[in-house]
Amino acid sequence: MLFAHDTELALRGAAALVNTAPTLPTDTEDLETVADLDEFLREWEWTGSRTGDPAELEAVRELRPRLRQLWTADTDTAVSLVNELLAEAGALPQLVRHGEWSWHLHATPPEAPLATRMAVEAAMAMVDVIRADELARLRVCAADDCQDVVVDLSKNRSKRFCDGGCGNRANVAAYRARKASS
Repeated sequence: MLFAHDTELALRGAAALVNTAPTLPTDTEDLETVADLDEFLREWEWTGSRTGDPAELEAVRELRPRLRQLWTADTDTAVSLVNELLAEAGALPQLVRHGEWSWHLHATPPEAPLATRMAVEAAMAMVDVIRADELARLRVCAADDCQDVVVDLSKNRSKRFCDGGCGNRANVAAYRARKASS
């Protein structure tokens, strides 16, 4: 394991959140409704208070571009972004455990707004990434027709494509190109 379990989960969750936003003209909004947000939160096991209203949905949507910047930022810019996110939330890291989770870090109280908790969770994970000098593990999908972000947690740093099937499409296209040229 490269990072602590909660850090890896936070990185994957932040990438999944970023990838819910449309980035290309052919993309759709994956967080269209509060029900869509509810499903996202269930899938990623988010806990804590919720308002469950359109304002909360909008706050989460507004967070995505700020998190996306972390995938393309140099170290100094990433540090500034992380520090901004943590300062805005008044983050105070604490060890907690709940549900089936063992001890892990939270830096906001459970009653903090959802978007704030999401921002701080991503920022805390980025602290570990930056301290380990592993920003290169965050990238944008290598497919020409995709702008989803990728967290490469492989041992050999070889993950190039997102989890949306882009790698399979690239492999099929390369295979067809080889067959056509022979």
